[in-house]
Amino acid sequence: MQRVLTEAYSDIITYVRKEEGLVPSDPELRLRGRLVRSLGALREMLPGSFVQRQHACGKPSCRCADGRHLHTQYQLSVLSEGKLKTYHVPVGQAEEVRRRVDLHRRFEKAAALIAHLNLRRWSREKKPTQQEEKEE
Repeated sequence: MQRVLTEAYSDIITYVRKEEGLVPSDPELRLRGRLVRSLGALREMLPGSFVQRQHACGKPSCRCADGRHLHTQYQLSVLSEGKLKTYHVPVGQAEEVRRRVDLHRRFEKAAALIAHLNLRRWSREKKPTQQEEKEE
């Protein structure tokens, strides 16, 4: 119910802004706005790389001794203060950690795209200013 009301309110605000000429017609600006709004959903992100390793434990009587039935180990590798730090990830948390690392990757892509859009917009805005200086 709350979502429906929020969407309806959003539609009304958008309509009013269009009527008043306040909604930007620039598709890059709209894309940038959507990206910025989507970043709030990424607050649970984790930096680093999620790693799944297969290894033998070294016990001669273990199932992994034949080299085929290896143990699975999950790790989170993070570069912190110039040093690689590795964290053990329990099996029960592996999928959640993997998802949160993927969120960080999405955040980095969105941030790079926002910066690129801002640079393009700034570049277009500054050109008339340089021409005006030449005319003076």
